[in-house]
Amino acid sequence: MGQAFVIERHRTNKKSGESSLEVSYGLTSRPPKQAGPQRILRVNRGHWAIESCHYMIDWNDDDDRPENFTRLRRFAIGVLKSKGRGSVAQKMRRLTRNVRLVFDYLRMTENSCACHTH
Repeated sequence: MGQAFVIERHRTNKKSGESSLEVSYGLTSRPPKQAGPQRILRVNRGHWAIESCHYMIDWNDDDDRPENFTRLRRFAIGVLKSKGRGSVAQKMRRLTRNVRLVFDYLRMTENSCACHTH
């Protein structure tokens, strides 16, 4: 272990004005010369910046619920079934090897046409 650290977050709820303190503990394999306090804070803030972007999706679309992923999987299978002959498994393997075909399946590129099947 390179070092341990503590990060204190002071928050104020904009609506209620209520303040709170959150304390987080962490470990890093980096020694202080490679990861001083400023770098640790920068990495931590970068992580939370990404989390706050995801929060809007999670909150508005309830995106963390497994049912949403099930709906997306069923939609994808339906699209694959509607595109010509061949098994869904074969089509999935082909799409995995060539991601551009995903857009063709959804008719999102100029290469796509109504008769385009895979």
